[in-house]
Amino acid sequence: AGGGRAALRACGVHNVCRLLSRRAHGFYARDAGVAHRKNLGLLRRIMCQESTKFKNVWTTHSASPIAYERGRIYMDNYQCCITSIAQQPRLIYQKSKCAKSEKIEDALLLECPLGEMLPSPSDYKASLIVLTVQNWLLRLSADSGEVLEKVYLAGSCCKFFRYLSWDTPQEVMIVKSAQNKLPAAARQAGIQQTVLFYLAVFQVLPLSFIGMLEINKKIFGNSVTDVAVSNGILIVMYSMGLVRLYNFKAILEQFMEQPFDLGQEFNWNGQVGVVGKYPFGLPCNIKITDTPPLLFEASSLENAFQIGGYPWHYIITPNKKKHKGVFHICSLKDNALAKNGIQDMKCCSLEPDWIYFHPDMSGRIIHVGPNLIKVLKLKEVKNHADQMEIAEDFTIVANRENCVNNNVTVTASGRVVKKRFTLLDDDPEQETFKIVDYEDELDLLSTVAVTQIGADGRAHLDFHCNEHGILLKSIPLKESWDVTYSHEVYFDKDLVLHIEQKPNRRFSCYVYQMVCDTARDDD
Repeated sequence: AGGGRAALRACGVHNVCRLLSRRAHGFYARDAGVAHRKNLGLLRRIMCQESTKFKNVWTTHSASPIAYERGRIYMDNYQCCITSIAQQPRLIYQKSKCAKSEKIEDALLLECPLGEMLPSPSDYKASLIVLTVQNWLLRLSADSGEVLEKVYLAGSCCKFFRYLSWDTPQEVMIVKSAQNKLPAAARQAGIQQTVLFYLAVFQVLPLSFIGMLEINKKIFGNSVTDVAVSNGILIVMYSMGLVRLYNFKAILEQFMEQPFDLGQEFNWNGQVGVVGKYPFGLPCNIKITDTPPLLFEASSLENAFQIGGYPWHYIITPNKKKHKGVFHICSLKDNALAKNGIQDMKCCSLEPDWIYFHPDMSGRIIHVGPNLIKVLKLKEVKNHADQMEIAEDFTIVANRENCVNNNVTVTASGRVVKKRFTLLDDDPEQETFKIVDYEDELDLLSTVAVTQIGADGRAHLDFHCNEHGILLKSIPLKESWDVTYSHEVYFDKDLVLHIEQKPNRRFSCYVYQMVCDTARDDD
């Protein structure tokens, strides 16, 4: 306490809240993480200098998908790993080509938690959790591709596990099956399929089995189309646009029949085997026998539903096709529509606008249209503390200064010509926003805007101040950008990476590195 009072006196701060705020911003040199924050602040300033450029240092093409995870580029179905952190990307490992039966369906990067004692030295290094087409869950070393752990998932209950996701990032992982569908002959014979999905739940580092459960029509209804688990919530989606939320942790606790550990011998429903070993796999030890208590439900077009903000709000689109592109922001507490809570850009475009809660945990909302990005915030209505309103924090506008879209033109002879059509808001010849992302370590909002003239499309990546939206840096991408292709752009500190998918499963990867001192290098 005496030391805390001394720190307060030394810095002239006499308010505990201000002291905590100053600590969070790294004002005190002995605080953990201060050096890291200072280094990132320096990197941000260097990167945004006018003399700093981003140079295309590496390009590759592939007939198989290319993935990027935390400084590593994965190719050939994760058999080849290339580091992008070096001055020029270099090979980390190359494994022999795998058989079709070993094809990887999905993958998650697993990073060591801070401040925890782990059972194996390999647990302290990054690893890759992968799911194979034959229902094997493997943990691979991120540095060598070596198999560190392997778990067989599918026993007699399920043969098609396909998806990996986080319930709690880097803590609890969900392995989801494809939707169970009976063969046509079985359906014609009148056989009923009641189990739609299987979910296997794991704690990671060390990897441990929590349980497996089924999503059954008899419990959740006939019209279930998909399920997901996020932040302790089971999300069930229905064909008519309905979304229902359940307490996933409570389900695990209430309906767990018997806990099992990986490697444990078991005798379960007449089967004798070892948990996680071939051919038995995992027991379905969580049996939901009654409909769990409903936490919340909402109806939204295409099951689009998001929760965020402070206090908690959710975003939906009214469940009618005519309302596509209209977003309602409502209080989770009482379903009340926020003041100015209907957001509609009234876009006339081929691709719809999109909206989501800002990933910086500020509670703000990002609404992206073809030529406009709105960053919105929740705030209390004046003189009505129990009511919230949506206010504009800042906007980012596409550069369309040279765009002329007159419906009426006059020829040199004086003849008046009227156009029979109006350009779409996302017409390729006009600068259009395609990607918006957030770099959390540098606290920058990044946008990709594209203009296509003829067959040649040009894109640039812009960095904006996340707090005020001010443009800090613009990076032109050298390669042509075709708006009909699929694109991903990653901005990771001093690296920019562009992955492009062309027709006929042709993939390209372009890597840009930050370079300073450009006096001798025009690139």
